[in-house]
Amino acid sequence: MLNKQLYIFFLVIGLTIFRGFSQENVLKIKDTVFGNSAEYNPLSPSKAAFYSAVLPGLGQAYNKKYWKIPFVYAALGSGVYIYTLNNNNYNRARTAFKLRTNGKPDEFDGLDGKPFLSEAALISAQKGYKKDKDLALLVTAGLYILQIIEASTNAHLLQHNVDNSLTINPKLIKNTTNNRTIVGAQINFKF
Repeated sequence: MLNKQLYIFFLVIGLTIFRGFSQENVLKIKDTVFGNSAEYNPLSPSKAAFYSAVLPGLGQAYNKKYWKIPFVYAALGSGVYIYTLNNNNYNRARTAFKLRTNGKPDEFDGLDGKPFLSEAALISAQKGYKKDKDLALLVTAGLYILQIIEASTNAHLLQHNVDNSLTINPKLIKNTTNNRTIVGAQINFKF
């Protein structure tokens, strides 16, 4: 019985001592992947995409790429302009066709009862303007999505480590056996 109590006593004392020693040295590991660059922000691409979705060009401003903002607005503005132009022409042709089928004068009536455009031409114009209008809307939506993707990708690539510790150099190597040139690549890692 006494041996059992002594054994438990030494076991508790031993575990307490070892536990105390294990808490003294805390291992701190420094992340060296992003040591030289600014702090890595994993939410930066999503912030840039959100800002670009809310207001086109704001994601580019968040990335401090101000020179891209006029291109974003020029692309989106051109798409909206082409859509509006085709929509107005479609509505003009549609209104003229409706008036002509009701026997009323329209803007495409000519002189002496000879119309500038026939009913078939008005139907064809409506189809063409509607197709162009839909295409302009699709292209504008695509450009809107493209500027969101560009802002997100740019924010992601701004955080890449692009120093000279990793380099790829193309080399031309002369083969001594057949006297031909071989194209190769050399990869250098510097730690």
